[in-house]
Amino acid sequence: MKPATKFIHAGAHPDPSTGAIMTPVYQTSTYVQEAPGVNKGFEYARSQNPTRKALEEALAIIENGQFGLAFSSGVAATDAVIKLLSPGDEVICANDMYGGTYRLFTKVFERFGIIFTYVDTTHTANVAKAISDKTKLVWLETPTNPLMNITDIAAIAALTKPKNILLAVDNTFASPALQNPLDLGADIVMHSVTKYLGGHSDVIQGALVMNDAELREKLYFIQKSCGAVPGPMDCFLVLRGIKTLGVRMKAHCENGRIIANWLRQHPKVGKVYWPGFEDHPGYAVAKKQMKDFGGMISFELKNDSVEEARRVLSSTHLFSLAESLGGVESLINHPASMTHASIPREERIKNGLSDSLIRLSVGIEDADDLVEDLAKAIG
Repeated sequence: MKPATKFIHAGAHPDPSTGAIMTPVYQTSTYVQEAPGVNKGFEYARSQNPTRKALEEALAIIENGQFGLAFSSGVAATDAVIKLLSPGDEVICANDMYGGTYRLFTKVFERFGIIFTYVDTTHTANVAKAISDKTKLVWLETPTNPLMNITDIAAIAALTKPKNILLAVDNTFASPALQNPLDLGADIVMHSVTKYLGGHSDVIQGALVMNDAELREKLYFIQKSCGAVPGPMDCFLVLRGIKTLGVRMKAHCENGRIIANWLRQHPKVGKVYWPGFEDHPGYAVAKKQMKDFGGMISFELKNDSVEEARRVLSSTHLFSLAESLGGVESLINHPASMTHASIPREERIKNGLSDSLIRLSVGIEDADDLVEDLAKAIG
């Protein structure tokens, strides 16, 4: 089945009692049992919910996986993965990552004895060098947030598989429409479903997808025991969002290409971070493992002035100044003070995230209007 068809039909089954083509919102906390322990597959809504079950099936299908699990946020999904580990275990992760993930790792799990080692994962040799007998997990983002670095998932999987090290990939920026990490050797795919999967800036949710049944049972136990599950209405909204993922991502990619090339030609713009440029260091890998290059772009102004960057950030009209990404509307963001403020400044600067960096989530509006909006703001 082709992806565009998958996105529309994944997890969709007509309601057996009414024939409704859309999955109902099962707004219930518990389920009546015929006798103690005899039920219709549902007991208590923290453990199971029919709307969530349909979504989890859909998540697995669109990521070419066997099992999907939905969580109350992307951070909650990440949290569940780290809870597979024990004190003394080591995680190797990218030195450029979402600030909320970094905060979770450093401020929460380091206190419980989990060791986190940060390397430039765009060079596979760095990961190979960092692996020790304590390494139990490699955590990747590709493309990374916000510098758009690209890591070769298959190459990292070739390192982790023989050593029985789990490989988890945050696939939020690409979405299943552009990249399928399980096909490349990953063990777990994580999504902040809030972003492209939901697609309309109206829900907070996360997801994990995997192929291994034993791994699924471990993660399901954590999901059920810790309780970070989404409500049925949120699951319904994401099921609806997934149906248009294919057409939305085509528009995001088309607009992203136009905006990235326009920014690169602007006399006041310095470096533009977008993996679709042929001279991007990760272009060859991105072209190999992605179907297109996405609608996420970061850039710096040529004068590298924080004050000028703040002026631009406050001068757009169609690009709304806000955190998050992946909605149909365009957003503009200042990582240093917003999404990545939890990362110490010295760490941000060392990894190439300047105080003047601007991040765009290019929406699906008319590209001419978006260019005009940026042109007026940049001046």
